[in-house]
Amino acid sequence: MEYRRLGSTGMYVSEIAYGNWITHGSQIESDAAIKCVKTAINEGITTFDTADVYAGTKAETVLGRALKGVRRESYELLTKVYFPTGNGKNDRGLSRKHIIESCNASLKRLQTDHIDLYQMHRFDFETPLEETLNAFDDLIRAGKVHYIGFSEWNASQIKAGLKIQDARGYNRFVSSQPQYSALWRVIESEIIPLSAKEGIGQIVWSPLAQGILSGKYQPGKKAPTGSRATDKARGAYMIKGWMRDEVLEAVQKLQPIAKDSGLTMSQLAIAWVLQNPHVSTAIIGASKPSQVRENAKASGVKLDPSIMKAIDAALGKIPETDAAKTQSPNPRP
Repeated sequence: MEYRRLGSTGMYVSEIAYGNWITHGSQIESDAAIKCVKTAINEGITTFDTADVYAGTKAETVLGRALKGVRRESYELLTKVYFPTGNGKNDRGLSRKHIIESCNASLKRLQTDHIDLYQMHRFDFETPLEETLNAFDDLIRAGKVHYIGFSEWNASQIKAGLKIQDARGYNRFVSSQPQYSALWRVIESEIIPLSAKEGIGQIVWSPLAQGILSGKYQPGKKAPTGSRATDKARGAYMIKGWMRDEVLEAVQKLQPIAKDSGLTMSQLAIAWVLQNPHVSTAIIGASKPSQVRENAKASGVKLDPSIMKAIDAALGKIPETDAAKTQSPNPRP
């Protein structure tokens, strides 16, 4: 496993991060989830990503249990706040009330006294940005949070936040957590250039495009039993946009490229993301320890420029590049 600095900070993160978005507390049982976390640690993964909303707060609980007994200084813990964690009107969003209460609840579920990186899960159109940023700054000053970031904010929202932080002397953003893969490249034209200028690192999610880039889904065939596309709880909803024959046919063209590179399809997809020097870490999800071991091997892989061109040629016009696709709910859910 290799490691990279998170943006311009002095904190390092593993090139591969383990995330429990759809899996922990939902798709797989707790014991299996804990085995995946232990495998991640054995593979040198030190960065663990979750959020209060995942599996209705159960994902944080499972991760806290899995990391219990592991030396706290040996790993980086990332979580997020914004989406509903209850039925009340204040159980969501980025108000001071919800941020402080959610942070305290996350700390209890994760069985820790601090969060290494606390992120705004989406942009909140209903709360004054000053209120949100002030609350996050207070959490840093209280020692409950070390760094702050955001997920799926567009360029104008990032600029507005930085302007307030600089004017008020607040701690600045150090991370952006966007979706990014060979199929979803919407951050390349605006988010990455702005982030690079401002010292913000990219913590990218879904480098396998919900598993599509693993090659397991064949055009004209049913999804494999037990795969994300058959997970009616959440996975199937998230992946359905990619389950089109033209996409699956293009992805199958990557098979010989991966084989010639000595990589699996999943390793090729993750390695592609990591070729971007502005990516600090790529988040993987897994329901089996074997998947963790396979994906971890993508760390440190250097793809020749000719391979990168071959991937572009294979995918053609399929990849999404429109920066306007980076959106937050308005009003919030």
